Amino acid sequence: MIGLLLNRGKLLADREKLGRWGEKRCEGFLKKKGFKKLTRNFSCRGGEIDLIMVDSEGAIVFVEVKTRADETFEATESAITPSKKARLKKAARYFLATHNIKNRPFRFDVVTIVLGQKGRPQIRHYENAFVP
Repeated sequence: MIGLLLNRGKLLADREKLGRWGEKRCEGFLKKKGFKKLTRNFSCRGGEIDLIMVDSEGAIVFVEVKTRADETFEATESAITPSKKARLKKAARYFLATHNIKNRPFRFDVVTIVLGQKGRPQIRHYENAFVP
């Protein structure tokens, strides 16, 4: 927690750094829930997926992480637009095809992290946030 207090100003000043920080926090959060990481920042022509993990039941989970400094103007979840969902689905199909993964359950989760001005960051996990 002390490290967060020292870095809060730096994170708030650099959106890219804030995003990377959020992805790492999300990965740790999901690992505590029993998930295992396959890869981070998978990218292809169709789009990019922040985290690809496997849940405790063996399903592949494509995770979109949204990290915000605060939610003064809009909820963090509102950043998951229909076009963002389409890009995620396209990238997921590509991942499954290139890794020859068939007949395996998969889903799309969204994790939001709001840093805030003080206190612990708020982490919200939306399982099966949208259907492919």
